Amino acid sequence: MDLPPEELQFLTIPDLLRETTSIPKQSPKTFYLITLTLVFPLSFAILAHSLFTHPLLTQLQSSQPDPTQTRHQWTLLLFFQFLYLIFLFAFSLLSTAAVVFTVASLYTSKPVSFSNTMSAIPSVFKRLFVTFLWVSLLMVIYNLVFLAFLVLLVVAIDTQNTLLLVFSVLVIFSLFLFVHVYITALWHLASVVSVLEPVYGFTAMKKSYELLKGKTLYAFVLVFGYLAICGVIGGVFGSVVVHGGDKFGVFVRIVVGGFLVGVLVIVNLVGLLVQSVFYYVCKSYHRQGIDKIALHDHLGGYLGEYVPLKSSIQMENMEI
Repeated sequence: MDLPPEELQFLTIPDLLRETTSIPKQSPKTFYLITLTLVFPLSFAILAHSLFTHPLLTQLQSSQPDPTQTRHQWTLLLFFQFLYLIFLFAFSLLSTAAVVFTVASLYTSKPVSFSNTMSAIPSVFKRLFVTFLWVSLLMVIYNLVFLAFLVLLVVAIDTQNTLLLVFSVLVIFSLFLFVHVYITALWHLASVVSVLEPVYGFTAMKKSYELLKGKTLYAFVLVFGYLAICGVIGGVFGSVVVHGGDKFGVFVRIVVGGFLVGVLVIVNLVGLLVQSVFYYVCKSYHRQGIDKIALHDHLGGYLGEYVPLKSSIQMENMEI
């Protein structure tokens, strides 16, 4: 990010992608280790978990006269899903913390190393966790509303009410396409705010909401594009690797599976870099200057370095 702060707001999406993909070149060893230890396990788990759950689901769907065996399989499935969600949640936050901290360190010309990034993660993780809890609460409310309209859709089909059916379908489509994508964008930006500013949790979400104003469509395209690419990768992986045993040989499935995991690793890393740079784009758009010296000190606080009093106001709005 060699551009002056006031010019970041004018970055188009292709410009943003070019900027983000050039960042790892500034510290290749650090990003290589972050990718290997955090992004790769996350990407592998996202795709590979279906390899373990698919056999259990197949057995449960088949006729099973033994209730004890059925109960045992359900227990295994739920236990595995629980472990998967914990792993997914942990490595998602760890990857976010590592990438956002490293990008900010490069932005402020702070010495960058994998050991420094790992040392900062425990302090950063706590802030991201609190923000994640607030986002989870918002997602619970969203899912309740989504479920209510699904019930309404079932009622419309049962009663053959055409008007109610069309209304339900439109609302469900809007909730999934727009609200879900917006909440995802809000969460990603709030995560960056939680790392780089002296706020987190609900306050970080509120700040993220303010920063998204004027850049909502921009964020929508980025998040929707990311989710669409991940959906395509997951779909191909499921059809070829998980369900393609009858059509494809073992070698083909291994090669395709490895290739798709590699592609998802790249997509996730670029996604994390994009959300980091997008924060600076939003700050530039709202003419909120970033004091690099204060941000440098703020990042040092995660490493146990002395933090001057002035860095407590590092992100106070300034005219560029």
